[in-house]
Amino acid sequence: MLTKKQLDLLAFIHKRVQRDGVSPSFDEMKEALDLRSKSGIHRLITALEERGFIRRMAHRARALEIVKLPESLGGDATVGFTPRIIDGDRPDVPQPKGAREITTAHAIELPVMGKIAAGVPIEAINQHSHSVAVPSGMISGSGEHYALEVKGDSMIDAGINDGDVVVIRETSVADDGDIVVALVDDQEATLKRFKRRGTSIALEAANPAYETRVLPADKVKVQGRLVGLIRSY
Repeated sequence: MLTKKQLDLLAFIHKRVQRDGVSPSFDEMKEALDLRSKSGIHRLITALEERGFIRRMAHRARALEIVKLPESLGGDATVGFTPRIIDGDRPDVPQPKGAREITTAHAIELPVMGKIAAGVPIEAINQHSHSVAVPSGMISGSGEHYALEVKGDSMIDAGINDGDVVVIRETSVADDGDIVVALVDDQEATLKRFKRRGTSIALEAANPAYETRVLPADKVKVQGRLVGLIRSY
């Protein structure tokens, strides 16, 4: 059973995630609920998290994910939703370049632009090999998206296995801790966790068998950020 403030905050977060693809800031939440301080928002978020309605995503700013909704907000409080796939009044999402919407499955077809190394970098990806259908909830409201097939096991501790298909949102910037497609020396592409170290960039594996690569910042170009993963069994 949620309090009115908890329900109001959950509804506000849900509405903003559906509209913008990102959760609102603490200041925006404070203003929406007419609270005097952000400490009240922290307490409400903690309560919602403890009750299993939201989840905080580590190493990312403004990263709150709706896990389930109560019946009063159009969900079933006893059954968790698949993360980031929430039925509701989500506005139409601009289709990425080369994408084809599959309306009956609530999915979007993205081009698979080849293979990306989760291990020793391979040649830069540059060709459309085939397409894959992904849930529309993985596609944010801004930026182009594409998919890549993972080759290698250097990101297994992040839950990314050899043969998985990752969904990437095109961007040239990244925050510390983001898993990105990094282009090294304009010729090698790899999937790694992005970290800044002074004037250098560290590309960290999620497998202790692989060493972290530390490179001059001008040798590394971010090509996109991981936003989803598809696995076949």
